[in-house]
Amino acid sequence: MNAIIDAAVSHSRTVLATLLMLLIAGTFAYINIPKESDPDVNIPIIYVAMTHSGISPEDAERLLVKPMEQEMTAIEGVKEMRSIAFEGGANVTLEFEAGFDVDEAMQDVREKVDLAKPELPDETDEPTVHEVNLSLFPVLVVQLSGDVPERTLLRVARNLQDRVEAIGSVLEAEIGGDREEQVDMIVDPLRLESYNLDARDILTSIDRSNRLVAAGSLDTGVGRNTVKVPGLFEDFQDILDMPVKSEGDAVVRFSDIGTLHATFKDPEGFVRINGEPGLSLEVSKRTGENIIETIEAVKAVIGQEQQYWPDALKISYSQDKSSNIRTMLSDLQNNVISAIILVMVVVVAALGLRSAGLVGVAIPGSFLTGILVLASFGLTVNIVVLFSLILAVGMLVDGAIVVTEYADRKMLEGLDKREAYALAAKRMAWPIIAATATTLAAFLPLLFWPGIVGEFMKFLPITLIATLSASLLMALIFIPTLGAHFGRAGGAVDSEKMKALRAGEESDITKLGGFTGGYVRTLRRALAHPGKIVLAAVVMLVGVQVAYSQFGKGVEFFPDVEPESIVLWVHGRGNLSIEERDALLQQVEDQVLALQRDKQEFHAIYSRSLAASGRQGEDEPEDLIGRIQLEFVDWFSRRDADSIIAEIKQRTDHLAGIQVEAREQEAGPPVGKPVQVQVGAIEPERIEPVVDQIVSTMEELGGFIDIETGKPIPGIDWVLEVDRAQADKFDVDVALIGSYVQMVTRGLEVSDFRPDTSDDEVEIMVRLPERYRTLDQLDRIRVQSNVGLVPISNFVTRKAEPSVSILHRVDGTRVMTVKADVGINPETGEPYLVDTKVQELKAALSNYQVPPQVNVAFKGEDEEQKEAQAFLSKAFVVALFLMALILVTQFNSFYSAFLILSAVIMSTIGVMIGLMVTGQPFGIVMTGIGVIALAGIVVNNN
Repeated sequence: MNAIIDAAVSHSRTVLATLLMLLIAGTFAYINIPKESDPDVNIPIIYVAMTHSGISPEDAERLLVKPMEQEMTAIEGVKEMRSIAFEGGANVTLEFEAGFDVDEAMQDVREKVDLAKPELPDETDEPTVHEVNLSLFPVLVVQLSGDVPERTLLRVARNLQDRVEAIGSVLEAEIGGDREEQVDMIVDPLRLESYNLDARDILTSIDRSNRLVAAGSLDTGVGRNTVKVPGLFEDFQDILDMPVKSEGDAVVRFSDIGTLHATFKDPEGFVRINGEPGLSLEVSKRTGENIIETIEAVKAVIGQEQQYWPDALKISYSQDKSSNIRTMLSDLQNNVISAIILVMVVVVAALGLRSAGLVGVAIPGSFLTGILVLASFGLTVNIVVLFSLILAVGMLVDGAIVVTEYADRKMLEGLDKREAYALAAKRMAWPIIAATATTLAAFLPLLFWPGIVGEFMKFLPITLIATLSASLLMALIFIPTLGAHFGRAGGAVDSEKMKALRAGEESDITKLGGFTGGYVRTLRRALAHPGKIVLAAVVMLVGVQVAYSQFGKGVEFFPDVEPESIVLWVHGRGNLSIEERDALLQQVEDQVLALQRDKQEFHAIYSRSLAASGRQGEDEPEDLIGRIQLEFVDWFSRRDADSIIAEIKQRTDHLAGIQVEAREQEAGPPVGKPVQVQVGAIEPERIEPVVDQIVSTMEELGGFIDIETGKPIPGIDWVLEVDRAQADKFDVDVALIGSYVQMVTRGLEVSDFRPDTSDDEVEIMVRLPERYRTLDQLDRIRVQSNVGLVPISNFVTRKAEPSVSILHRVDGTRVMTVKADVGINPETGEPYLVDTKVQELKAALSNYQVPPQVNVAFKGEDEEQKEAQAFLSKAFVVALFLMALILVTQFNSFYSAFLILSAVIMSTIGVMIGLMVTGQPFGIVMTGIGVIALAGIVVNNN
């Protein structure tokens, strides 16, 4: 190390040129490195989506989920397999161990899907395989709204979608609230009967008439000609002119029995933005692209297109991720500037202006070099990296201060500045290296944090290792070289006093005044009673732990932060149509709009009603009829979120049949509701009694709010049971009956075509007029048989059964999950801690004898907290061991290493006192990381 330092000082021009190059390259890297909100993390989840129009949840479980699960169980590395069966399809979700190879996992899943496809019903759509990646989530939502026709709104949205997706850095722009187009062939049932037609006649006619005929070419030997047989429908008139029956010279065309309507599929929900009908464009960027530049490009394109839109069309933006990044970058720059100013103030007071300038170079130098390293490895700047850089500000200058201060003292003793700085770097090299290494050793175990949280947090140690390593170069190479040129003795140290001290004229340092003198006298008295001081320290260590257990705020997984947005979940029960659901949602929306007129606290109000819920994931309840997303204005222009939520609930409490639940933006890993108890059993009928017991226990304990039982919501399904033997007497089968029923319900798909006005294929659906789409019509259906038209009541019985909307399975076993949030403690006026309520619930349930065939497991925040707590405990031990190795190497003494490391344990005294003074709970993630990460700093002075 000495040779390197001597070489650096003797070749100062080369070193200074290298420093200049690092600063320029680092600045260039900082400007151009991709900036994004969330780290590019592969969430270890892959899901298979299966669609089978009209299939019941029970049939979906039996015919879709079980065959797929049987193949998926053979895939290696699967942590948990979750399945959902619902009306119209099913999803199978595979959660892998974090850090998995996404490409290999996707290939394995696709292979198993191909093996399972022959076991699925023929009518099932092609299963699709999807991965979940946070970097593919929307970075900007463009909201279009206004009093304009739906087709106009859709046309504008699709044109804008094409323009936005043409931007190179944009991955996709998905239209939210879009409805697929379809052509409804509305047939009159009376005319069908009068022409003696049935559904099979229409289906056969369209299928045979709407075909692509590849006729080829004709080679006669004297020429070659292409032969065409146009068979595909090109416009609506082709469909209207299609013959469906002929007798002699008479031809019955479709125009004789029905009409055509270019329309949309039945709505699955309605979207409103700030109370007006609208659509949203969810823009996702490509991985590794700069989020700020991408969003600026999107807004520029929208600005160009906006001049061609109707005047009534309004535009707004939400979920703008670039604003968070801009804020974090601004915070980082402000912190760096503030740190440099504060360091210079302190160092100027201690060492003088010139030395402070040398130390100040270490901060931007270390930062820019660290950014250059991150850019070289293809990493991006995100919120975790920015947090790490801000955290590193206070650690960067330690080595530079030590070297500069030592060199300053040596210059006061008469050494030349070149010799003084070279000596300071060589003399302090190993202590600085050891101090930096112990700090890095504390961060190193965080690289191996498992799970999604670990995938996020790995950017913390990577950034700090790069930045602190750069600070080591600054302290031992660049600062001594700069000092050799620009250093000068001086500062707050009195040179005459230094000479007197060296000469022994003032050997009693207790005569010093000020803080230093007081500290020295206190230390001397403490050293006279070492046993008492050690005993007092141990008593204090134990005492604060006991005090915190009695008077502290408990334990939490992740701290609550002031959210930037909330989502109102509107619950309602009953067999409600989408129009009824939307009407209920509008009642809540009206109250929110009234609040907005009074307070002006929302930047955007996005409402969406749902025809069916619970299909997108385990976190969505079945009785959800709609969502209202509220994006707040800047925090200094509004009240806190809790006050706003309280007023919304107060304004909506009087609404009958509606329950409004506020879901705040989650600061930590997404876990849904914090309290989750999963109940599973091979025999499904054993689950509900245990669920009822858990719910009643929660209600007895109190403090749990917004409880979801996981049981099917009350409702009625109508079952049409076919007597196959009786139907066969009339030459009628289940397929024919089903075709007639579909004409009453969603429509019978007969074919599709691609009109000039659409980019996609449009389905052709045969339906009865709207006045015939009633429950009574199911009983009045008459089908063609071998004896003419007969009512289906001859062989079909209609009866009501309890509705089964969604079935959940985990690892091949049926489950129900009880979910709840925690309320406000009436004694303190503050929210209950989740961990406290979970422990109470566990203690209460321990007195309940759960049947051996039933498995009860706590999921959600409790599961994530246990995993994080287990890892951080191990990481703390590993960090202490690594620091011990470094210290033993440095001092060649086990006693010295133990003495220094004892400071880490003793520092928890300050942690607990600080938590009690500020009234904060012990955060498993944030406080745990703080204790571990700063352990390396704690040992430095020791």
